[in-house]
Amino acid sequence: MPVALVIRRHAAERPHHPALCGPGGSLTYAELWHEVSSRPLDGRGLVAITLSDPVDQLVAVLAADLAGATPLLCDEDQRARVIAAIPVDRHIDAPLPAAGSLRMTGEPADDDPAWACLTSGSTGRPRAVVRTRASWTGSFPHLSALAGIGPDDVVLVPGPLVSSLYAFAAVHALATGATLVLPGRRAAGVPAGQLRRATVVHVVPHLLPAVLDALADGGGRLRTAVVGGAALPPQARDAAARAGVRVVSYYGATEMSFVAVDADGTGLRPFPEVEIQVRDGEVWARSPWLAQGYLAGAAGPLKTDGAGWMSVGDLAEPYLPGEPLRLRGRGDGAIQTGGATVVPEDVEAVLRRVPGVTDVVVVGSPHPLLGSVVTAVLEGSPPARAALDAVAREGLDPAQRPRRWYAMGDLPRTPTGKPARGVVTARLAGDGPGLRRLV
Repeated sequence: MPVALVIRRHAAERPHHPALCGPGGSLTYAELWHEVSSRPLDGRGLVAITLSDPVDQLVAVLAADLAGATPLLCDEDQRARVIAAIPVDRHIDAPLPAAGSLRMTGEPADDDPAWACLTSGSTGRPRAVVRTRASWTGSFPHLSALAGIGPDDVVLVPGPLVSSLYAFAAVHALATGATLVLPGRRAAGVPAGQLRRATVVHVVPHLLPAVLDALADGGGRLRTAVVGGAALPPQARDAAARAGVRVVSYYGATEMSFVAVDADGTGLRPFPEVEIQVRDGEVWARSPWLAQGYLAGAAGPLKTDGAGWMSVGDLAEPYLPGEPLRLRGRGDGAIQTGGATVVPEDVEAVLRRVPGVTDVVVVGSPHPLLGSVVTAVLEGSPPARAALDAVAREGLDPAQRPRRWYAMGDLPRTPTGKPARGVVTARLAGDGPGLRRLV
């Protein structure tokens, strides 16, 4: 069932309940249903949506889904590359005009290709993942149960909806009947005023400390933080618990949706209805939540085996059912140095514990003899090079120890808030702005 039809039910049952709070104002569920149903789209196909206001974005997304079309959100910087690389049937770059009563094209089905998302952090040619309606909406009740999200919650989604992580969070909140708060893309970090209203927040790991800082002097109602997009350091969960905030963290990918979830701090376990295997160090999953693949034949890390299993090359320790899934990192980012394979995330986990380092990206830099050398780019105010070398000697194997060290004030980030590894690599190659070599 299209999410818009679920919103129609909320509008009938609780017409005056707040549905959306955005930069330009608020809508009740009755008002949201009116906005969606009075702005119908004709025809099916892929609809690229380039709008700046998050409320306008969601109205267009829901109208497209209701019409049986496939919405694809992209921002202004991505628009030209997306339209050039992906066959788009319609482009929406202005709020949809009111056009009378609802017109549905056919009967939307659960197996329709109803949602498309750009993968975060990709460089070069845009890569869009398409999925069926059921592969997204079917997982909604499971997330609601795991995170305890219900219709009386106020759910803050502080990131851009072009990210599948934040888009899913927003649509899930509306399907649940909760009040969704969207600061918009121009918001810096997590707005403290809106956070104090929220009972639930969706964030990436590097934003969780900002959430806890904003709540430090009390007064907020926040009880749950849903954290995805990257590995969550154990100390972050501990800090949240001291602040009275329960953390539900998860591992997944745009191509595979949810794979594993840690709802109580005991480690990642398979998300409901998900099977997990680790084959030759790579994570494979089989579930109803998997995407159909990439649009327009784009290349990417997605692999399938013909038996319903899928992988994007993420690495993990050997896994047995019933045990926690212990991730190591992305396989496509592995560094080959002097015949050894180094997983950047293994090195980053050690370096993040260095006082003064707020985040770190580890990449491979070309070397004429070794192929690549491990290079660390540190965010924040790191100590002197000698102290960093001492930490590396104590906590890392010889092949893992960085040969080159850089510092910068703020790492470039993807729309989801993850460090943009490709951008960092490009800046290193071109001696980019903001980099300071530590010698």
